[in-house]
Amino acid sequence: MNSRDPGELVTLAKDGSRTALARLLTYVESGGPAQLATAALAYRAPSPYVVGITGAPGGGKSTLTDQLISVVLARGSFDGIDPFDQVGVLCIDPSSPFTGGAILGDRIRMQGHATNEHVFIRSMATRGHLGGLSLAVPDAVRVLGAANFRLALVETVGVGQMEVEIASAADTTVIVMNPGWGDAMQANKAGLLEVADIFVINKADRAGVRETRRDLEQMLDLGGHHEWRPLILETVATNATGVEELFDAIVAHRLFLEDGRLEVHRRARTRAELDKVLSAIVRSRVITLAHGDAYEAQVDALLAGTTDPYQAAEALLSIP
Repeated sequence: MNSRDPGELVTLAKDGSRTALARLLTYVESGGPAQLATAALAYRAPSPYVVGITGAPGGGKSTLTDQLISVVLARGSFDGIDPFDQVGVLCIDPSSPFTGGAILGDRIRMQGHATNEHVFIRSMATRGHLGGLSLAVPDAVRVLGAANFRLALVETVGVGQMEVEIASAADTTVIVMNPGWGDAMQANKAGLLEVADIFVINKADRAGVRETRRDLEQMLDLGGHHEWRPLILETVATNATGVEELFDAIVAHRLFLEDGRLEVHRRARTRAELDKVLSAIVRSRVITLAHGDAYEAQVDALLAGTTDPYQAAEALLSIP
């Protein structure tokens, strides 16, 4: 396939071309005119239902996601809502400090689905364009929607601001942790308790499960009233224990949102996405303005005491 036109690629992706879909996702990662053209097409399609899966490194998220894919495909719908016969998986990997590429560890742990025609797995890493992953991930989700995917799993590595951002962009957010008080405290410090819909204590065949559950319950109690109180589940991803129950919990949260809340939830998510794009574009313009003769002239005026930073900024912003 030689086409590089986003419009043609979207048509091919709808018809099932994984090569076309992969190229579109490369566009949204890399930025530039192709990314803008792809986004213009992708955002006209319905968004898939997004399940965000995050937590500390080494918690077993990839193995859990791999097992969840099997359950998702076997069920085929959220109890009759949005039937699906395929699932898209976006794995947000740490970036190589040299290439900006993804380490691809998640793909290695999802080998069981690598050749499944009903599963599309893509590793993504920030490449430094505009807003990085905070913009690329929503765009990638929309591309999956344009390719007729009704469900997207977004798995992130680590616990930090990026994970909170991506988790808050999901319809249902799953936080994975292991037995041990430290993980619960780390999730609390990172702000993940505020965005979690489901907690999964993975590796539940180890000691410390009861204590971790107790800590989470206490933290949720201290957090005040929840219209949806996050569920706490126990899994052993290596043998699929509890994975059916995890999907049941995702379905329960989806049905909860369907009761008049999903549109409100997605409107808030869309506002957040627009805010990020607006901030990134303004920031890009600021970087451009902070170079050149006009900028240096304002610096000279500041040094000479003939202007102040606010007047200087207004003067720069008034440049067409």
